[in-house]
Amino acid sequence: MAAGFDLTFDCTDARLLAGFWKTALGYVDEPPPPPFRTREEWLAQFDLPEDESADDGAWLCDPDRVGPRLSILKVPEPKTAKNRLHIDVRVAGHGTPEERWARIRAEAERLVRAGGTVVEEMDRHHILMADPEGNEFCVGAASA
Repeated sequence: MAAGFDLTFDCTDARLLAGFWKTALGYVDEPPPPPFRTREEWLAQFDLPEDESADDGAWLCDPDRVGPRLSILKVPEPKTAKNRLHIDVRVAGHGTPEERWARIRAEAERLVRAGGTVVEEMDRHHILMADPEGNEFCVGAASA
């Protein structure tokens, strides 16, 4: 049996990054674990330091519970190098190479409007982008 996994982003602004990734992936805020009614209620059990708050983290999930959960956590240090792991956003649909490329470019444009940045277009195959905090990800076509 395969192990389940979550992905975690370190960041400086959890709310900003959570908003971007909800838009990019169609994810939603993950509900707090039972029996807690709110995320703040859940966090209260951990006796957080005075300078930390519920806004220092965000927890997202695929509404269909297929994709991995995302944790987005505020850290004091800035990003300093290229990611060693990144997300590939896959655009659905088939068709000619030109049609697939048009869908990839349209998705990249949508993500730019959401706060992302195009870094480089790769031979009409995929587009390397960065989220609002500089974390790299790619936009490409879904596998056939």
